[in-house]
Amino acid sequence: MSRIVAVAPALPEYAYTQAEITAELSDLITSDKTRRAVLERFHAASGIGRRHTVLPLDRYRDLGDFGASNDIWIREGTALAAQAVATALATAGLEPADIDYLLFTSVTGIAAPSIDARLVPVLGLRTDIKRMPSFGLGCVAGAAGLARVHDYLLGHPDEIALLVSVELCSLTLQRDDDSVANFVASGLFGDGAAAVVVAGDRRAAELGLPGPDIVGSRSELYPDSESVIGWDIGGTGFRIVLTAAVSDTIDANIGHDVGELLAEHDLVFDDVGAWVAHPGGPRVLEAFERGLHLERSDLEASWRSLDAVGNLSSSSVLHVLADMIHQPAGTNGVLFALGPGVTSEYVLLRWAA
Repeated sequence: MSRIVAVAPALPEYAYTQAEITAELSDLITSDKTRRAVLERFHAASGIGRRHTVLPLDRYRDLGDFGASNDIWIREGTALAAQAVATALATAGLEPADIDYLLFTSVTGIAAPSIDARLVPVLGLRTDIKRMPSFGLGCVAGAAGLARVHDYLLGHPDEIALLVSVELCSLTLQRDDDSVANFVASGLFGDGAAAVVVAGDRRAAELGLPGPDIVGSRSELYPDSESVIGWDIGGTGFRIVLTAAVSDTIDANIGHDVGELLAEHDLVFDDVGAWVAHPGGPRVLEAFERGLHLERSDLEASWRSLDAVGNLSSSSVLHVLADMIHQPAGTNGVLFALGPGVTSEYVLLRWAA
């Protein structure tokens, strides 16, 4: 097993109510009064009270083209990632030189060298650190990143790994796009980052670091679902692909998938005391509840995160994990998310004594 020893969420300094964001963005998205009313209804039904943005709200009127917004993603994403990592290392009582492996994920910008490479001199990470940048997993990448870090540490139990997620969703704003998908996305996604420090089994024991153990994981890629959620990438940058079939996919699969993961470890649903769900939106959370036969209170931390910061793509489930990091010894937990593919990832956690 590997052990999660620190989780550090990070948010940009600018924060606005949902109503303020709607008022500012609606004119940029559509000039049609009827369509604007539709946009406003979608935003109001999002379950979100407040979101953070990497820029002051009035800057989005003059954001520029894809190149300009991506330059901001590189600059501000690196800074926000560095903030999250510094906090995570301090929480774990570790130094940058202690990190052996770094997995970075984002789906809201691109760079080569990637942001993880830029973090090395900024934070003083070792130059021989092993890095793995990831793009394309979208919202599922927070859960998938934890699973892949765990896979690495199973083979390197004396090492310490770092998962870093940065999502600056506001920079993907599509002007003059009055599609329903853009209405939903412009009212749902926020900006944020997170860093997670995970120690190999022997290293965690050697240092006496507390935290939940990663016991196992399960990945699922659902056939014929590539058009359900994702990006169309073109001259204006990232244009959202988002359909109502997301919740249908959850309804059809999540109960079976989680049941299979639990059965692999001789557990059943009643053995799970902590559900760490990606707050993908009201319909997504309601589908999770239906598929897993849960009450709303079981996903309270996810609903609370949705209201407080919106959907942060891959960073979201890690923010929920930070909120739920302290559980009674012996608690079993399932952390899960889904993203483009459609793909889902489930991570089985157990809080040790």
